[in-house]
Amino acid sequence: MAKYDLEDCNGATADYTTAIEIDPNYTSAYRNRGNAKYDLEDYNGAIADYTTAIEIDPNYAIAYSNKGNAKYDLEDYNGAIADYTTAIEIDPNFANGYYGKGISKMDLGDYNDAIIDYTEAIALDSNNSYIYTYREITKYYLADYRGAIADYTKAIALDPNNGFFYNNRGISNYFLSEMERACDDWFRATDLGIRDANEYIVEYCN
Repeated sequence: MAKYDLEDCNGATADYTTAIEIDPNYTSAYRNRGNAKYDLEDYNGAIADYTTAIEIDPNYAIAYSNKGNAKYDLEDYNGAIADYTTAIEIDPNFANGYYGKGISKMDLGDYNDAIIDYTEAIALDSNNSYIYTYREITKYYLADYRGAIADYTKAIALDPNNGFFYNNRGISNYFLSEMERACDDWFRATDLGIRDANEYIVEYCN
């Protein structure tokens, strides 16, 4: 775990493997080795480790969620949704399960259901700015710009130095013809290092 925290994923994998050789039923060692493989972009290897952890402990909600993450990165969105759903069935208060399910549904174009999942995730973890961000993106795809602005405003309250939040809120304000607010957001985004915002300022702001 120390090696993993130092981003030495190969070293971590080797130590987790030794732990598993000593105790073949060590579920967290399989999950943690899966996490190291995931960070090395060995998604199939990660899935294999998460699957073994689940075979040992069928109620291992986090392992299902992590397996869903790996499937998501392999663009197996339906498979990811199935794993996130199982994680939620095991632990109905597992916010990341709803969050991951929402992102997968969004990528499948199922925007309304994705919003439902994000809303469930927010109810369980209201201080995670990125859940608001993904719900905002989904609302933007549905042309619900006011709803998008509301979510970005909440995300900004949680993380006021994230320039992308201001930039994207500015875009939604633009589509509502709220140009003064849009420009204010883009100026703030530029101050926070978002170069795209400066292009909007040049084109749309005096």
